[in-house]
Amino acid sequence: MDMTRYRMTIAYDGTRYAGWQVQPEQITLQGELERAIGKICHSAVRVSSSGRTDAGVHARAQVAHFDLKDPIEPDGIPRALNHFLEPDIRVFEVATVAPDFDARRSATGKQYRYFIWDDAVVPPFLRLYRVHRKRTLDVIAMQEAASRFVGVRDFAAFTANPHRDVESTVRDLRRLDVRRVGHEVCILAEGEGFLYKMVRSLAGFLIRVGEGEQTAKDATEILESKVRTARVPTAQPHGLFLWEVYYHPQGRDSQMRLCNRV
Repeated sequence: MDMTRYRMTIAYDGTRYAGWQVQPEQITLQGELERAIGKICHSAVRVSSSGRTDAGVHARAQVAHFDLKDPIEPDGIPRALNHFLEPDIRVFEVATVAPDFDARRSATGKQYRYFIWDDAVVPPFLRLYRVHRKRTLDVIAMQEAASRFVGVRDFAAFTANPHRDVESTVRDLRRLDVRRVGHEVCILAEGEGFLYKMVRSLAGFLIRVGEGEQTAKDATEILESKVRTARVPTAQPHGLFLWEVYYHPQGRDSQMRLCNRV
């Protein structure tokens, strides 16, 4: 049966969702998008994303694909879907793609950003999007520790149990930066792919470094141990954003144009 494949780029506030993946009796992002697409094409549709974000995690530019038996002009799909979606999910772009495009397998890399607010009081309008720390973080120490993770490394000590087989815990972490603007501290992680809760684990450790409870030397020691311990806490989900998904040049250029509008 001939099907037309569509790629869409979505932004969402993950606060009230039980994550991306459909779960029984839970409100999920995948479930809401499949419901909305079903309303405009009058059939059940499966939506597959570049990766499953956890409960409470946000996305600036998640990428997903779906197939339709009866094709629809893509230009009108975002407006139709946004009509049926809650305001905390928005579809920004839909385009037809080759049948072998896969939102997850075709991706060449991802960028995540983790946001922290280090002051006595967090502004109320940021409370759902910034993890609050009352102590001023030592960003210089965090940067030194972050530099030790960059490259092809075994991140077994910085992942949680995904309750499924994982072929390898080695990943190529291309970039891990720590930046400050006022009281906002941003951890930027970019790589070919990430293990389950890896970014939140790196963020949790770097926050401890910023608070003086761990050091850059500890980063190397824990990494080389390949053993997950309480020294690596999983940071809270609401500070994390899936910022960008990279594809081969043509797809990436389109994605970059979209991101500049979000």
